[in-house]
Amino acid sequence: MDNLNKLNSSPIQANVDVKGYLFKVLSYWKLFFVTIIIALIVAKFMNDYKPKIYSLDTVVSVKEENNPLFSTGTNIAFNWGGASDAVETIKVVLTSRTHNEKVVKKLNFFIDYLKEGRYRLEDVYGYTPFVVNLNTSKPQLYGKLLQIEITGEDTYKLSLDFNESHSNSLITYDTNKTSIYNSVETSFSKEFKVEEEINTSFLSFSLKKTKKFKIGEKYFIRFNSFDGTVGGNRFISVVGITNGASMLRLSKSGTNKNRIVDYLNTTVLILDKDKQEQKILYAKKTKDYIDEFFVKEQESLKRIEKEIGAYKEKNNIYNLSAEGNIVFNESINIEKEQKDILEFNQYLNNLRTYITSHDTYGENVPVPALISIQDGKISGEIANLIQKSTLREKLRGSVTDNHPDVIKLSNSINLSKNNLLENIATLKVVNNNKLKKLSSELSLSKSKLKRLPKTEQGLLQFQKNYEISEANYNYLKQKSYEAGTAIAANVSDVKIIDSAKDLGNGPIYPKPSFNYLIGLMLGIVFPLFYIITKEVLDNKIHTAEEIQNNYAIPVLGVVGKNHDNNNLAVFNKPKSSVAESFRALRSNIQFLFKNAQKDGSKTLILTSSVSGEGKTMVSINMATVFALSGKKTVLIGLDLRKPKIYDDFDLTNDVGVVNHLINQKTLDEIIINTQVPNLDLILSGPIPPNPSELLLNETADKMIKSLQERYDYVIIDTPPVGLVSDALELFKYGDAIIYVIRQNYSEKGMMRMIDDKYKNKEVSNISYVLNDFSVKNNYGYGYGYGYGYGYGYGKYGNGYHENEETKGIFSKISSLFKRNNS
Repeated sequence: MDNLNKLNSSPIQANVDVKGYLFKVLSYWKLFFVTIIIALIVAKFMNDYKPKIYSLDTVVSVKEENNPLFSTGTNIAFNWGGASDAVETIKVVLTSRTHNEKVVKKLNFFIDYLKEGRYRLEDVYGYTPFVVNLNTSKPQLYGKLLQIEITGEDTYKLSLDFNESHSNSLITYDTNKTSIYNSVETSFSKEFKVEEEINTSFLSFSLKKTKKFKIGEKYFIRFNSFDGTVGGNRFISVVGITNGASMLRLSKSGTNKNRIVDYLNTTVLILDKDKQEQKILYAKKTKDYIDEFFVKEQESLKRIEKEIGAYKEKNNIYNLSAEGNIVFNESINIEKEQKDILEFNQYLNNLRTYITSHDTYGENVPVPALISIQDGKISGEIANLIQKSTLREKLRGSVTDNHPDVIKLSNSINLSKNNLLENIATLKVVNNNKLKKLSSELSLSKSKLKRLPKTEQGLLQFQKNYEISEANYNYLKQKSYEAGTAIAANVSDVKIIDSAKDLGNGPIYPKPSFNYLIGLMLGIVFPLFYIITKEVLDNKIHTAEEIQNNYAIPVLGVVGKNHDNNNLAVFNKPKSSVAESFRALRSNIQFLFKNAQKDGSKTLILTSSVSGEGKTMVSINMATVFALSGKKTVLIGLDLRKPKIYDDFDLTNDVGVVNHLINQKTLDEIIINTQVPNLDLILSGPIPPNPSELLLNETADKMIKSLQERYDYVIIDTPPVGLVSDALELFKYGDAIIYVIRQNYSEKGMMRMIDDKYKNKEVSNISYVLNDFSVKNNYGYGYGYGYGYGYGYGKYGNGYHENEETKGIFSKISSLFKRNNS
């Protein structure tokens, strides 16, 4: 015990008490428990309330594929393949408005299939026992919920409510036009049979049964905006699987897996179909020309055949002579070749004019008059040009001309145009040289022809015309067959590697485990934030360690929380932990009295910073423990402004110190014997107008000196030093001074003034007492402060002290109005 004063007067500690903060945080375990439970409940609600979003994908390969049976080396005179589109171009096409309009129209995705769910109308596309067979050429009620209630095995009731204004919007999907329907009635309800056509001014559709009907089930359908539906489905994700590879992964998210699967698979099928049509666009136009030219040649062959027969019969000549056959064979070959070259030159001229006069190239591109001599490079460049031009126009429907893919395609188109024009110029030079040679050969053949008889010359001319027409007929017939076969057997550039399929994938949002983790984290973070904020803003005294670490005046001890309505805790419950804490203070204060180096009577001054810190309660019980130890003790109430001691002893405050100081009463007349053995009491008396002057006069000095002669201990309850200066003037009488601090009440800066006086040696023999201390507060370690501070050993004190009853919440509230801890 000799080291107590040295221990308590140790230098202020500046180290951060990590262990203390940890115990502070752990002391809020109930708050953590509640916030975590609430956060997990919120997370569960969010998992249930938020619509579940699923994501599915399909993998395709985009690679140029040509049918090996019909390449540019085959007799068919045009290229059946064509250059493959860049992967980046395919990405833009898949998200373009034009492409997605085709998908939405094919699937009728503008029709919503809904069912009442727990929180909202749920999308049940693909799960309904029916599908809507819509007449898209007629107007439909737009944006309204139509209720379908199953009433029988093959019957249902259609119900709807019109707008209160009677003005209702209609939409016709074939033309994508809206109109207005003015309804007379406020609602519509009628029963229909499956497959029965609903034909009204505002609806035109029927239901096709796909599953067994369950009577009583209710569904809803709704017709939405075509453009809005396209816009909502355009932005599917298209990414390359690996860098430099031609494989793409198409993925789409939504609340309904069936919709995602159908949309992804249909968008790939339409892309495949469009790619094939782009590849064979020029080939199909040429095939149409072959068929048209074939019919003409067939009619021409029949006409020439009749003319030959009539000529032979008229001139009585049926066969050519040997010399005529020779001339015939020579001239027919020369004329046929010359005719082909001239027609091809004419085609090249038309093609050159078309290329130079157009910026876009499509189905109106010229086709060759004679297919057999068309150059393979020309046909390949034309197919490539048409394909790229078509793709560019599609892109222009969704992006601007400054888009990188459009610029890239434009550059590629210009390159193809230049290549095509160079090939045309080269071919014309070659063809003109051939024509010069053929002209000389034809002149020689004609000179031989003139030597034949006139009738034979006429027959020979008919024979040549027939031979040329028959050759063209047979050739076109063969090429028509080849062209049809090649078009039908065209190989697509788009290959489906993995089609979209529902494999039981879980939702990508919300993720229950992730939400629960977030909820757990927030359940921990919010209390931590509250604790940190409270700690930063808190300026109250909570522990004896805080006093030691921040002030120079030592801590004498702590006093526990008094749960009684009366401040006579030691007298009323001498075995309580509070009584034991005052006995410990009585033992510890002897060190202060020894420092005073005074024998005989001891005077103890009690003060505090402000009212309400428990100064009076400590004064009463310190006087009681001295008196119960057999010492003659007097308790003086010198808090003249706010007297309260009388109430705890069930007395009135009519007579007291004030009456003596103004010479109305003698000292003996104001001393009151109490029920506590050896304890006398002097009340403050009526509240005077000049308390400071009374305490500083000579009578007050004589009174205290007289009491010191009569009693072993003089206990003086003074006013708070933080409010008035009276207590400082009374310090001169004290052999020891107790400065009362109340846990969770006194502010940290309140003791600065008295602490500075202690450091400057203006005040000595003073100690702090921490009052109203509870080991269960959120700022201690939870195990008490032991004997050194005079407050038990926490739960280990059971059996040594009287156990105070644990009060209920209503008792605690009631006691707040009855207690007075000033």
